[in-house]
Amino acid sequence: QVQLVESGGGLVQPGGSLRLSCAAPGSIFRISALGWYRQAPGKERELVASITSGGSTNYAESVKGRFTISRDNARNTVYLQMNSLKPEDTAVYYCYLMLAVIYWGQGTQVTVSS
Repeated sequence: QVQLVESGGGLVQPGGSLRLSCAAPGSIFRISALGWYRQAPGKERELVASITSGGSTNYAESVKGRFTISRDNARNTVYLQMNSLKPEDTAVYYCYLMLAVIYWGQGTQVTVSS
């Protein structure tokens, strides 16, 4: 069983920033694709950002220019830097690791509200 450990969620005002972190086992981290999904109440889970083992990134249109995904292979951690946050970014954010199958983190709540 692959365990992903997320951290960094919380409450932030509109226009603020948060950084999410997700730690994964080192044995498979370097060769895995990684990313973040989010799910808001009453909505389907949507892909926010992804990064390949080679470092290529992809973003949802709604977060382009505001969010940045990165990976630190030395720390076995993937990050999601979220800037200029909006109320519509409020959701539970889930990291994932994809190799032969997809493994999920436990989710972390991000709430953007004044």
